[in-house]
Amino acid sequence: MIYRLYEKYLLRDLSTLPQQICFMITEQDMLDAPGNLCLAAQWCRDLGIGSVMFHISTADPARLARCLPLIRAVSSIGRLTLHYRDEKEVSGEGMHVTVAIGKSGREEIACCVRRMAEDGIDPASVDEDLLESYLTFDYEPDLVIKTGGDHLTDFLIWQSVYSELFFLDVNWALLRKVDFIRALRDFQSRARRFGR
Repeated sequence: MIYRLYEKYLLRDLSTLPQQICFMITEQDMLDAPGNLCLAAQWCRDLGIGSVMFHISTADPARLARCLPLIRAVSSIGRLTLHYRDEKEVSGEGMHVTVAIGKSGREEIACCVRRMAEDGIDPASVDEDLLESYLTFDYEPDLVIKTGGDHLTDFLIWQSVYSELFFLDVNWALLRKVDFIRALRDFQSRARRFGR
């Protein structure tokens, strides 16, 4: 009851929301609280956020196989795009939710360069727009949220260059809606300069 009142209080003056959010969590976070992914996606949908991405950092995506049913459950509340190993699954309708398991930003950029070379692209014609057209993830988050105080990964290293970063002092397993709203209020208070 008290948390619901506190949520309403925190939401009261919230008017500027990010349109794209990326949560960065670890393999252990996901194993400890796999249901929080669907819960966080639901919070985003309920608040009217355009799309949300979850990056799950792991050296071995197979270790998260038991979490896949809970991840796929997101398709009941949104349009889920799941990147797992070398596969991409799309299911559901509604707000766009992307889950990327074990993906690396450096790997993504190296893959872009290889594909440009395979396509015979003249190096002199390579610019930002061309590189971006080869990226796997066409996603530029306004806000990147990292739980548990751990360091960021290199995921979306190109796409998140102008993102606002928020490090929650709460572990993923203990994440509450009020913690998420705190991140949104912090985002609202920032003067975004986009590198200028």
